[in-house]
Amino acid sequence: MFGYPRGRIAVLRSLAAAAILLVVASCSQDTRKHGYVPPPEDLAQIKVGVSTRDTVIETIGAPSSSGILNEGGFYYVATHTRKYGARAQRIVSRDLVAISFDSRGVVSGVQRFSLEDGRAVPIERRVTDTGADNQTFLRQLVGNLSNFNPGLATQ
Repeated sequence: MFGYPRGRIAVLRSLAAAAILLVVASCSQDTRKHGYVPPPEDLAQIKVGVSTRDTVIETIGAPSSSGILNEGGFYYVATHTRKYGARAQRIVSRDLVAISFDSRGVVSGVQRFSLEDGRAVPIERRVTDTGADNQTFLRQLVGNLSNFNPGLATQ
């Protein structure tokens, strides 16, 4: 066939098959689920005006996050994302259960939201910058030597 030896044709076919496998594998989907939202039957056990913070935690578990001001509410968040090949990750669904409390710590409301109720807000994992990211160990060490005061060492 076209003057190629049989061995070379077999190698070319193997390379073509490997390339096709690589293309197909790179187009596979990656699905991720993150977080927890209690099922409706567990939420039905939470009684407005009766349940407290402690009974909520005992019944459905600790929240994904909670309000930071004035002993705010509990928030249970679950996100389902999907990614195909080299495409950007896409949020498929996001569910949120918000349990609010009054000043005595008693449940004043239970609300459930989904992605259809609003727009997707990216959840940030912010970390305080230390300023040492761009400095090597040696650069930090030399920088600390310039801050050394021999007068303080003799006291």
